[in-house]
Amino acid sequence: MNVHDLAEKLGLTVFSLPESDREAKGVYIGDLLSWVMGRAQSGQVWITIMSNINVIAVASLSDVACVILAEGVTVEDNILEAANQRGINLLGSEKSAYEIALELSGLV
Repeated sequence: MNVHDLAEKLGLTVFSLPESDREAKGVYIGDLLSWVMGRAQSGQVWITIMSNINVIAVASLSDVACVILAEGVTVEDNILEAANQRGINLLGSEKSAYEIALELSGLV
């Protein structure tokens, strides 16, 4: 399923969607950026509560399909600009990482 369809189906908040046609293939949940950088795989949906600029760098290096910020986390303008510049799909949800992962089960 592509990221645009995923965002619609799950009712996610769209912060940045420059590559809406990226296919999502699996899920990775993590907040320790160095851990995510070494373990998240290309095309996965990354769920986190981290919202600093380094999330965009790690998402780019890991080549994830999108980042979903859980638990109502929001982002500042500089992070949105970086996400758009680097082609990072950035979404949000009020739900917990666990709840989001359950909804993604069977979709990606």
